[in-house]
Amino acid sequence: MLDEKNDNLQDADGEKNQETTVESTSQPQETQQDQPANEPENAADLPEQKTEDDDAHTEIDQSNAEDAEDEGNKDRHEIPLLDYHAMSMEKLVEELDKLVNKQRVQAIKTHVDQIKSEFDLKYQDLYEQKKDDFIENGGNEIDFYYVSPAKKEFNEIYGTYREKRNQYYKSLEERLNNNLENRQQIIEELKGLINVEENINDTYKHFKNLQDRWRNAGPIPRVQYNDVWRTYHHHVERFYDFLDLNRELRDLDFKKNLEEKLKIIEQAEALAEIPDANKAFRELQILHKIWKEDLGPVDREHRENIWERFSAATKTIHHKRQEYFKNQDEIHEVNLAAKQEIIKKIKAITERPPHNHGGWQKLIKEIEALREEFFNAGRVPYKDNERTWSEFKGAVRRFNRSKNEYYKSLKKSQHVNLEKKMELVKIAEQNKDSEDFDQTTPLMKRIQADWKKIGHVPRKYSDKIWNEFKSACNHYFNRLHEAKNEYIKDELQAFEKKQNFMDSLKGYQLSGDKEKDLEQIKSFIADWKSIGRVPKNKKNIEGKFNKVLDGLFKKLNLGKQKSELIKYGNKVDQLANSDNENLIQNERIFIRRKIDEVKSEIRQLENNLQFINADDNNPIVMDVRKNIQKHHEDLDLWKAKLKEIKNISLD
Repeated sequence: MLDEKNDNLQDADGEKNQETTVESTSQPQETQQDQPANEPENAADLPEQKTEDDDAHTEIDQSNAEDAEDEGNKDRHEIPLLDYHAMSMEKLVEELDKLVNKQRVQAIKTHVDQIKSEFDLKYQDLYEQKKDDFIENGGNEIDFYYVSPAKKEFNEIYGTYREKRNQYYKSLEERLNNNLENRQQIIEELKGLINVEENINDTYKHFKNLQDRWRNAGPIPRVQYNDVWRTYHHHVERFYDFLDLNRELRDLDFKKNLEEKLKIIEQAEALAEIPDANKAFRELQILHKIWKEDLGPVDREHRENIWERFSAATKTIHHKRQEYFKNQDEIHEVNLAAKQEIIKKIKAITERPPHNHGGWQKLIKEIEALREEFFNAGRVPYKDNERTWSEFKGAVRRFNRSKNEYYKSLKKSQHVNLEKKMELVKIAEQNKDSEDFDQTTPLMKRIQADWKKIGHVPRKYSDKIWNEFKSACNHYFNRLHEAKNEYIKDELQAFEKKQNFMDSLKGYQLSGDKEKDLEQIKSFIADWKSIGRVPKNKKNIEGKFNKVLDGLFKKLNLGKQKSELIKYGNKVDQLANSDNENLIQNERIFIRRKIDEVKSEIRQLENNLQFINADDNNPIVMDVRKNIQKHHEDLDLWKAKLKEIKNISLD
């Protein structure tokens, strides 16, 4: 018993030592019994290993301290973080609505913060673009106001989130403080167990009851989490030292705790093998929490060994997670390079502005594709995010300003085009009911051609004036076609009559009285002329009639010039009856041109004759002279026709 008392005194000294440093992070003395303060994540508890182990345990310790305050932490881990940067404003609103209305408010802070950051950046870009457009269109900056439907909806949902969050944290603060008081009361009761004079078994049962109450006491403020936890376990250690008088009870607890901690170690070692580093880390946090909050100490023989095994598994998982984030950093750098390249392309496009609407529309599509590519390129390093976004916005804004300048100048020219087209509409309206088809048809065709050359007008007027112009033109040409159809109907009847007339001429026989027969032929010509015009595609009947006349004139032995003038008299009468000075003038010009051509041919033949070194009996000379004679006859005929035309003018 003396040795056992000495051991207790030595342990009591250790307890005093520990009690004076309960808020510190120094390594407990070996004389103390096993305590969780040796084993948790706080790296300061293991000064001889303040390297990578320090980082691994500290990170888990901080995460568990935060989670201890948040009863919804399990839900928070299960909500995936999406690539909000690649989403449109409308999609961000949709995601925010899902989170606020379907998830616990305490579990979505990170998600909501990222969504709000991305939405604000995109909305600010849209707002500035709308503002630039407003000013470019002549608006005053003071008068500018714009709120998109997406912004209104976002503000409403975000307001709901803030209201829910404030209500939650208000009730959470009260609940956490009540839980803190409860845990502090448990610690006070735990302190008193050592000095209670009662049966050790009853004291042990009281101790177990306090442990159960501690496990169910609920979360407390994170800033006090570690200190309260250390204080509690410090007094648990003291109780186990006190329990040294009843080693059987203590050893049973040690054995049970060892079995549970070995299970946790095996689970931690298994986690080190799964490929998802983040999932492994989250589950490791839970194991640390159980180790720290639910299990007590083990015997001194196994204490160091099991902690080293648990720390080794923790270190492996932590290392894999650090590698994962290292790879993420590399991916973000690649994304940064891709986004910088996109910004360069946008700047290059801005430096080569087109000079027409089609070219600008093509570039607008290219810029939209690059914008989409930028948003889908993924995240960049946090330190470069704001700068990259600013450069991107600036590049797009410069393009938009260049585009707006073009369309602003285009609007001016479109208003000029509008005035020109309105003038053409006026002309079309004034002439759509004209009966002078010969004069009006060329005019209407000309204004249609002019319309095509003018170019675009402002869109809000385009359909209206085009419909007015088209309606007036269609009205005129429909009338023209109706008139032509009626005219063609008369011409077809004339053609049928002329066919019948031709058939009647086939049986005609000359009487032998030249003068009488000539008068009859002239009568045939007059009757033919009185029938009227035939369709253009039936004009060959006129040639057939002339051949019949040529045959009759030949039988009468009438000269070529006289017969041609008789036939030409038919045309002269048509011109005289047309009352169209232009037609007569055109015929006069045509005859004079033919006279000049024949004279030129005669001169050329006579000139060629001078270079022929042969007598008059030479066949070539005879052929040329014959040709010259024929041209003189043609010249006389054309002069006679010209005289007939002049007689019309004189009349």
